Amino acid sequence: QGLHDEQQQVLPHTKIAPSNADFAFRFYKQVREEAGDKNIFFSPLSISTAFAMLTLGSRSNTLHQLLNVLAFNLTEVDDEIHKGFQSVLQLLNDPQREVQLSMGNALFVDNRLRLLQKFLDDVTNFYNSEAISSDFQNSSEALKEINEYIKTKTHGKIVDLLKSLDQETVMVLVNYIFFKGYWEKPFNNLSTRDDDFFLDAKNSVKVKMMHQSKHFNVHRDEKLSCWVVEIPYKGNATALFVLPDEGTMKPVEDALLRETVSDWMNSLKKRKIYLDIPKFSISVSFDLKSLFEKMGVTDLFSNQANLSGMAEDTLLKVSKAIHKAGVDVSENGTEAAAATVMEMVPLSAEFPPPPRIKFNRPFLLMIHDKKTESILFMGKVVNPA
Repeated sequence: QGLHDEQQQVLPHTKIAPSNADFAFRFYKQVREEAGDKNIFFSPLSISTAFAMLTLGSRSNTLHQLLNVLAFNLTEVDDEIHKGFQSVLQLLNDPQREVQLSMGNALFVDNRLRLLQKFLDDVTNFYNSEAISSDFQNSSEALKEINEYIKTKTHGKIVDLLKSLDQETVMVLVNYIFFKGYWEKPFNNLSTRDDDFFLDAKNSVKVKMMHQSKHFNVHRDEKLSCWVVEIPYKGNATALFVLPDEGTMKPVEDALLRETVSDWMNSLKKRKIYLDIPKFSISVSFDLKSLFEKMGVTDLFSNQANLSGMAEDTLLKVSKAIHKAGVDVSENGTEAAAATVMEMVPLSAEFPPPPRIKFNRPFLLMIHDKKTESILFMGKVVNPA
């Protein structure tokens, strides 16, 4: 029995976690090049899942470029990758969880396009994906249908994602992720105050600043000059807030690598802090096509694309790939309900006095799912207002 348990340890999702994390940080850096001083927010897991699903139908160079950008060794058995994502999807969508979390995929396919049965079976089996037959000749109808689907699956959070459809479109791939978490220790609404958030040395905006003085897992990284605070959700998810000292955002971003974040996680210690964090709601869209092209995936979107594992007799390429993610952070977690609690604080001096960690300047955020070892979301909040 003991030996059997040992073998059970390397679960399929554990095998893909390092690659997915590497991709997340690589993608962040690519986005940062162009984002300038705008907010960044995306779901690395969602993007990896969508493109891993495409590898089922990709062949030759198209496949190699995809695996390469997703940070999978070309020697890794494809099957292991797909089993890994299958396992992530099963664990994430477990209805018993205290976190509302759902992730899934859909393929909208032109009703004149005949997909290979093996591809359809694999997509359903590994990626829990539905293939939905659409009439792309009536493009406004098809557009409406796809947007409606995404709106439903994201509980109304992501509306009108697709603005138009190419005349030649025969297939649209959709991946959605919805997350609604409740803080293990909610913030008290009565402690929320108007405050300033400094965009840079000269400019500030007004925000609603939430406050809590409790014990949190905290790490001060002296080398990178930043604070790392973990705020857990109920269930198996946790948010990592990273606050660089003034003027050190860029070096901290440069250091965003799997090793850095795992060092942070391992260095967290429980200590009392005075925590101030703004309420915010941001959403950001990305054109994955241009980002992936810059990262080395060129064939997929061009006439060189080899997606012969998807359909026979039809030359397919991906004409559009869009990603949109949004997040609300408030007193109760990621979507609020109202409750009023009075907090009494004993008057006693503590030594050393708890540090005040005030997120009143740009900071980084990662939402991490412990069960699947996945980075569900990551981003940079430059302006929460």
